[in-house]
Amino acid sequence: MTKVVEISPTTRLEGHSKLTLKVDDQGIVERGDWLSITPVRGIEKLAIGKTMEQVPKIASRVCGICPIAHTLASTEAMEASIGCEIPTDAKLLRTILHAANRIHSIALHNILILPDFYIPGTEKKFNLFANEQPARSVMARIVRIREIAQTIGAIAGGEAIHPSNPRIGGMYYNVSPRAKQKMADLAKEGLVLVHEQMEFMFDVIRNMQNREFVEVAGKQIPLPKKLGYHNQGVMATASMYGSSSLDDNPTWDFTRWKETRPWDWYMGEVTIDLEDPSYPIGGTTKIGTKANPQMEACTGVPTYDGQPVEVGPRARLATFKNFDEKGTFAQHIARQMEYPDCCYTILRCLDNLNTSGKVLADHIPQGDGSMGWAANEAPRGSNIHLARVKDGKVLWYDMLVPTTWNFPTCSRALTGAPWQIAEMVVRAYDPCVSCATHMIVVNEEEKIVTQKLMQW
Repeated sequence: MTKVVEISPTTRLEGHSKLTLKVDDQGIVERGDWLSITPVRGIEKLAIGKTMEQVPKIASRVCGICPIAHTLASTEAMEASIGCEIPTDAKLLRTILHAANRIHSIALHNILILPDFYIPGTEKKFNLFANEQPARSVMARIVRIREIAQTIGAIAGGEAIHPSNPRIGGMYYNVSPRAKQKMADLAKEGLVLVHEQMEFMFDVIRNMQNREFVEVAGKQIPLPKKLGYHNQGVMATASMYGSSSLDDNPTWDFTRWKETRPWDWYMGEVTIDLEDPSYPIGGTTKIGTKANPQMEACTGVPTYDGQPVEVGPRARLATFKNFDEKGTFAQHIARQMEYPDCCYTILRCLDNLNTSGKVLADHIPQGDGSMGWAANEAPRGSNIHLARVKDGKVLWYDMLVPTTWNFPTCSRALTGAPWQIAEMVVRAYDPCVSCATHMIVVNEEEKIVTQKLMQW
């Protein structure tokens, strides 16, 4: 007999989301809906009528975790629309900034997921705030990795959060030889630390994969060998940086994208009839509560070739490096493998960076309304911004951010998991829910949205 249990809100991720799960008599998920419940901010609508210089700054404010990814994707979407090529040294600085942001984000994600895992060789779960080993040395290493990444980002981008150096047509300024050397020294120190952290995380993740049970709220919960498997495809535009419609051979196709509204995807109204007050933190939703994912979801559902796709580290490695592992633990493994790639990328870019080179295009067109898009491979996956710019003003703007792509795919990946570890499946996507929340009712042309919401 199917029952419905709800975890709301989910924890140890950015933003607010919930899980509405239909489960069988053994508590195994038959259908899972994972959806954003973060309030809508309507960044795309705020962009209309603004100058093309203003919009990347607005877009970066969608989130405090992903401002670098959104600044770069938004800037490059404007450049793609107006047909502006940027100098090589500007591109190198952007790539350094991008790679530093990914290192910082992986390290942060390590902190968020480690409490789910056991210290290898023990029955103790990680408490990174414990004043004992190995937690003390692991936490110190993670903090230093993040400090290194944020410092490199601040040098290349102006600030580590909401970077001020990128601009339409390139960058405001190049870096000095001394700043270049400092970034190289930091990247070399970081390379040693990320190798250590990667190997440590491999041991922790593989140890977890070999377990039969995990403990949740004092109960032993079976751990499926195929946790998080799904039958959807993967999508990635590059192993490190990304692509845009200015490329000779773009690696993303605008015509293959379609967006479905949530009421055509998520389950309709259900009544909660399974409750566990002991579930951390604060228990699950009380029995008798009504839930309606169709009406509560604050995102659209993007598809590529008519299907949801997974984006992120596993998708990148599967697309460009023949990585063939699947599921939740494969996502964790792939993410750690990107640690050293980021440091090597920074060092390669610095080798090629001419600190005397120009970083701003000689001519910056004002645009004729053509559609341009740019995708960068943000820590969580393909981050695609689309724009139409005419006479320097934005006519139309859209953001297809990684967690938006992953919501429907992760929902399918929940099938077969014990409901008590569904959050582990979600966390493997390193969600940034605030970035993904973009639906808004704007005018009479979208009357059906208003009607649906009013009925609910």
